[in-house]
Amino acid sequence: MDIAGKTAEVVVAALRAHLAGVDPAALVGVSCLAPGADTLFAEAVVELGGRLRVLIPSADYRRTQVSAADAGRFDAAVAAAESVTVLPFETAGPQAYEAANHEMLDMVDELVAVWDGKPAPDGGGTGGAVAEARRRGVPVVIIWPDGAVRAGASGEAH
Repeated sequence: MDIAGKTAEVVVAALRAHLAGVDPAALVGVSCLAPGADTLFAEAVVELGGRLRVLIPSADYRRTQVSAADAGRFDAAVAAAESVTVLPFETAGPQAYEAANHEMLDMVDELVAVWDGKPAPDGGGTGGAVAEARRRGVPVVIIWPDGAVRAGASGEAH
């Protein structure tokens, strides 16, 4: 999250460069579609001809966690997905996010993490997903290009 402006541009370029090394017929991306990096990853997978699988952390996720500004991109990614799974949580929150990370890691051969290296405040953040992937022996690719900053970290606009 908190990926915007010029950082989004360099992150997208880095994601495309990494994913371009995968045959589009074999490219399957799994995303929870959080605003920011999750959505950028999902869009890159689709743009490169891959298949997208979406995990929605809770029944209320779109209504409570997706802003009006992000709703169009969220809905487009859901429409482009070959599958959409809503986890059995009524409300979004740390427990649902952590479960979504665990489910995602069960489905992937590699974790592509857009991450600045900062630890997660709970098990549902990127840091938690990276730690769990490493614990499981799932290969991790960190995407955080030179010059990338979190939105608001240095005055970058959201």
